[in-house]
Amino acid sequence: MSQTIERPRLGGPGSGLGGGWKVIVRNDDHNTFDGVASALARYVPGVSIDQGYALADRIHTTGLAIVWTGQKEQAELYWEQLSDAGLTMAPLEKG
Repeated sequence: MSQTIERPRLGGPGSGLGGGWKVIVRNDDHNTFDGVASALARYVPGVSIDQGYALADRIHTTGLAIVWTGQKEQAELYWEQLSDAGLTMAPLEKG
């Protein structure tokens, strides 16, 4: 007979709201450093304008940057706000 191994549950059934959702901004040719830094500081909690510039530099040099990680609902909100501000977004990733 085969044995069933039950794995530990990480969240409630069907919740899909566990932490670790990544909001990723991609580099593009139409946003300025000022625009990226301002959008990040405006919409991402805890990001100052100086941190926004540092993230903008990382996006420019590496092609993308994870700008926020956390619960799915908040990740969806920040992703949408940044997208609406004109930033080029990667799909949300669970990680």
